[in-house]
Amino acid sequence: MTKPKLLITRKLRPVVEKRAARDYDVVLNHDDTVFSSEELISACRKVDAVLPCHSEHFSAEVIEAIGPGLKIIANHSVGTDHVDLAAAKAAGVVVTNTPDVLSDATAEIAMLCMLGAARRGAEGDAMVRSGQWTFWSPAFMVGRQVTAKRFGILGMGRVGQVAADRARGFGMEIHYHNRSRLPAHLEKGAIFHNTLESLLGCSDVLSLHCPVTVDNAGIISARTLALLPDRAIVVNTARGALIDEEALVAALTSGKLFAAGLDVFRVEPVGNPALAALPNVFLLPHIGSATEETRDAMGMRALDNLDVFFAGEDPGDRVA
Repeated sequence: MTKPKLLITRKLRPVVEKRAARDYDVVLNHDDTVFSSEELISACRKVDAVLPCHSEHFSAEVIEAIGPGLKIIANHSVGTDHVDLAAAKAAGVVVTNTPDVLSDATAEIAMLCMLGAARRGAEGDAMVRSGQWTFWSPAFMVGRQVTAKRFGILGMGRVGQVAADRARGFGMEIHYHNRSRLPAHLEKGAIFHNTLESLLGCSDVLSLHCPVTVDNAGIISARTLALLPDRAIVVNTARGALIDEEALVAALTSGKLFAAGLDVFRVEPVGNPALAALPNVFLLPHIGSATEETRDAMGMRALDNLDVFFAGEDPGDRVA
C-alpha cells in the first residue's frame, strides 16, 4: 500500500521525525528555513498532507494556489491564526491543531515572564554579565513582589487555567475574563468579570492567554492599558498581535506600567527593537512550548491526527 506523502515544514524532534518516516512518505526541510509563499505552494502541491508550524502562513490565496491535492494541514501548534480556516474549509482541506499538550510549558513561561518583569530580571542579568555590578544598597534593584497581588487572566482556556494554578502558588488572587464563565470546578474560586474593562481595573498583573481573532487583534491598546492600575505588569505568552506595541512602549516609558514580560511579538522572528531598548521589559524569543517533553508531545499529537485522518476517520483535534 502506498504511504501518504507528508511535508514537514520545519525541523522537529528526532523521535517525531522517526515515527513520521516510518508511517509516511516524508519530505523534510533539512535546512529548517522558513518557506516563502511560493515555496510553500510549490511544496504542498506535491504532497497529500502538510505538518506545519506557526511560521508557515496558509492564507486564502496560498490555499487556492495549492489546489486540490492537499488533503490535510496538521498543525504543530495550538494557535491556528496562521491558517485561513474558512478558506481551508471551503477548499475541502481538513485542519487540526495540538491542544492540551503545551499548557504546562506555556504556563511556566508565563510565570517566568511575570517574575522576570516584576523582579527586573533583564536589568539584573545584563548588569552581571557586563561586569557593571559594582554597587549594592537597600535601594538597589528594587522590584515588585507578586505575592498576594491580583492576577488577571484574559482567556481562561487550557493555558489560562494552568497559569491560574501556578499563580495560586504565589498566593495571588485570580481574576479572569472569558467569553463565558467557567463551571465552579474549573473556576476554583477565581473571580469572573463579564467585561474586559472590569478585569483590567483590578489586574496588578495582566496575563494574556487568548487566541487572536478579527475581534480581539490589538485589544491591548492605549485605551485598555489606561484602565490598568498604575504600575501594573503585562505578560503575553499568547500572540503578539493582541497588543498594540506602540501603545505598550508608551505605557512603559511613561511609568504607567511597571514592566512587561513578553514571549511573543507582532513581528517574529526579530521582535520589536523599541521594546528591546527598554530596561523594564523581560523578553523571550517565543519559546513557550519549547521543552523536550512538550515538543515531543506536540509532534506526536499532530501525527496522531494524521493517522486518524488517513484511516478514514475525523480527527478529534479538527478545527476546520
